[in-house]
Amino acid sequence: MVSPALLAGGFAAIACWGLVLCGVALRAIRLGTALRVGLPLGPLVGLGVAAVAGASIAVLAPAVVLTVLVSLACVRALDGVGDEWGRRLRTHFLFGVPWGTLVVVATVASFYLFVQGGWTHPSDPLSLPFTSWSYLYPLGVLTAPFAHAGLSHITGNLLGTLVYAPLAEYAWSHYPTRRGESTFGSLRTNPLARIGCFVLVVAVVAVLTSALAWGPIIGFSGVVFAFGAFALTRYPVATIVASAASGFVSTFYYALRDPIVVASTGPSYGGPWWAGVAVQGHATGVFVGVLLGALLVTARDDRPSALRLWGAAIVYAASVPLYAIWWYRGPSTYVLYRGLGVLLVVALGLFVAAGVRARSRPLLAHLDTGLTRRQVATLCLCFPLLVTVMVAVPVNLAAVSSDAGTGVSDSAVHVEDYTVTYAENVPNERVGAFDISLLNESTGVNASGVIVSNPERAIWTQSVSKGSLAYAGRASVRVGGLGWSETVAATRSGWVPTGGSPVYRVSLVAPDGARSLAYTSPNATAAPVIAGRNVTIANTPEGFSVVVSHANETLGRAPIPTKNGTATAGGLGFGRAGNSLVAARNGTHVTVATRETYN
Repeated sequence: MVSPALLAGGFAAIACWGLVLCGVALRAIRLGTALRVGLPLGPLVGLGVAAVAGASIAVLAPAVVLTVLVSLACVRALDGVGDEWGRRLRTHFLFGVPWGTLVVVATVASFYLFVQGGWTHPSDPLSLPFTSWSYLYPLGVLTAPFAHAGLSHITGNLLGTLVYAPLAEYAWSHYPTRRGESTFGSLRTNPLARIGCFVLVVAVVAVLTSALAWGPIIGFSGVVFAFGAFALTRYPVATIVASAASGFVSTFYYALRDPIVVASTGPSYGGPWWAGVAVQGHATGVFVGVLLGALLVTARDDRPSALRLWGAAIVYAASVPLYAIWWYRGPSTYVLYRGLGVLLVVALGLFVAAGVRARSRPLLAHLDTGLTRRQVATLCLCFPLLVTVMVAVPVNLAAVSSDAGTGVSDSAVHVEDYTVTYAENVPNERVGAFDISLLNESTGVNASGVIVSNPERAIWTQSVSKGSLAYAGRASVRVGGLGWSETVAATRSGWVPTGGSPVYRVSLVAPDGARSLAYTSPNATAAPVIAGRNVTIANTPEGFSVVVSHANETLGRAPIPTKNGTATAGGLGFGRAGNSLVAARNGTHVTVATRETYN
């Protein structure tokens, strides 16, 4: 059998040789340079990859890089080897480098590595104190757009920044765009000042996406989409190309990180993908970016066509995706209003086209209303932001109590001003801060899982869901603040009676190692009846036990035996065979329960 690594190496060789053959076929069109680039590198890269891939999977990462570089070199040769690309970059960027983008990327990455502790915990950074929970917690509002919940979160946002931000910075330009203006002639035309202005505006937009979010938010994604929306008003087609390219950039990165991925089937306890989209944060970024872009192109009087703006805005908004308007329906059910979302996307396309193309002409040709088309169009662009403000302000002024809905407070773990506990079917204090019924849905939602609250920071969140803990068996929650962090662990163990509901218990482990029992589920009876006796798996303070009963009369009880151990209760014998609990009487053996296993 051919190994996947060797097969991939063979494909790389074929790809490189294909580039060489393209160069040979097109040599008549001044493509000698393509041959000079392709002939030496193509065979060497392809054959080298094919030879080594079978011995080491790690070779696939450099193979991806080399293949892309060879492809890029040949494509550039197809366009000629002149310095046209560099010239175009230098006309907008200082030294041809998007310094503003690099400063932004370095700032966000540094915050993750050094403030959130991502350097020592790359996959589990400290995120709770840096989330925008409420206006009553200003630190969270200021830090949320620069903080991230995990490695994949920040990776996706930084890749998106590298795709969209240079295009936005190119539209802004490091150099003056008006004819007759001299570089360094004033602060406004100074390239260094313009770079600083770009970075400052990015910081302001970041805080706006946090402050105008409808509830808790964390991440730079709102700013990423603001970059794209800003660039779209000047370069609509290029922005859509960049949007498509962002998918390849992400795939390219993960191909370097994990060239080969192995997965197996298993139960999923997560919600649908759209339930994880912070559409309100994305929408705020898009609205702010479009408004700033419209102001810029209007001031420069350099507008794309209305059709391009409309089409590009719809495609871009759908790719964000802004149509993913969703809400809760119970603790584990979500509702997607896709039709309403599509209407929003189409309306946004119309607003963008009108806002950018409108001129300072009377609104009605034969009636003096005192309004111009540009004023009305600008108002249309501002309207979504005004609606966002009207919703965001009351939501972000809501406070939560210290122990509201947390349930078993006696078993909670206290770390500084944090309280960590486990509860099931308690009101979600964050979602239900305002009890509003709309479109047959309600903001009253219950939560089940590991709950973290901190009244000083206006925090109340279900940090780990009941389903996630049931799947993994163990989860950890990091709490802390500037310069400190601690970890609280939650563990679950349980038994599943045959034909019955799981019986389990959840314990919390404090940072000092102290363990406390946080939750015990109700008892459950196995379906099989043995000699007229029912077997119930019960939770006790000491652990799990079996209770044998007949006609609602308890005949006996005993702790569940240890592995390969035995016990007797109510005339039945019990034995452990691996993860199975077997009951026996008169030669009859029946599996009455199975120990929970986790992934």
